[in-house]
Amino acid sequence: MRNTTKTLAVALTAGALTLGLAACGKDSGSDKNGALVVAASPVPHAEILNYVKDHLADKAGLKLEVKEFTDYNTPNTATEDGSVDANYFQNQPFLDDFNKKKGTHIVPVVTVHLEPLGLYSHKVKKADDLKSGATVAIPNDTVNEARALKLLDSNGVIKLKSGAGNEATPKDIADNPKNLKFKELEAAQLPRSLDDVDAAVINGNYAIEADLKPAKDALVLESPKNNPYGNFLAVKKGNENDPRVKKLAKLLTSPEVKKFIQDKYDGSVIASF
Repeated sequence: MRNTTKTLAVALTAGALTLGLAACGKDSGSDKNGALVVAASPVPHAEILNYVKDHLADKAGLKLEVKEFTDYNTPNTATEDGSVDANYFQNQPFLDDFNKKKGTHIVPVVTVHLEPLGLYSHKVKKADDLKSGATVAIPNDTVNEARALKLLDSNGVIKLKSGAGNEATPKDIADNPKNLKFKELEAAQLPRSLDDVDAAVINGNYAIEADLKPAKDALVLESPKNNPYGNFLAVKKGNENDPRVKKLAKLLTSPEVKKFIQDKYDGSVIASF
């Protein structure tokens, strides 16, 4: 329940901030001389941003403030309404789906890293060891659910129907030789489900936050080759040329950040530049 409570508190804080800004008649993006406020998932996004803040930002003349969010919705809505200036937590298919469904106008600035999606289990050591009728938990948001199913398809666990795309659901499974049952959960809840299900497909950031090591612990793991799910810095459309955003984009794709990612995450997070 820790993440749920934290999410509510952060959401309330973001809401209060929004009301305060509205009362002042301006949003955070209007002050180009102030700190750049970036919404981020705690791991690895906020960790990477805090590395930039602590080691690179001052020299570049950038004031940076990092706000942590534990859900996949508030960062975009906060960026849209001006509660924050930017966010760093998502990939292109997720953003496309979010903008379409919510009517937001968020755009990517620069891609920084990939968190490979993985299948994890406390009960089996290999995907082939899953028993007939086993329950597999998967993310319940549109894009990550499809991504999870594609991971299982690419590793021969299931077979999706031809043409199943970024909105695939269990209904798009053409062949399910183990008769697996799928339990759809909020992405943040998946690590905690491992004791209750036979396996779970978990996003990289939540896996790392739960002390799982994707490069070592995943039964199957996404390949970084030609992977469309790189995570990027994003802003509301029209703010791409904010000098602060440009500075942060350059720092996030610097050799120093690449080395930080390599050293800290040991293949569980992969730099995309």
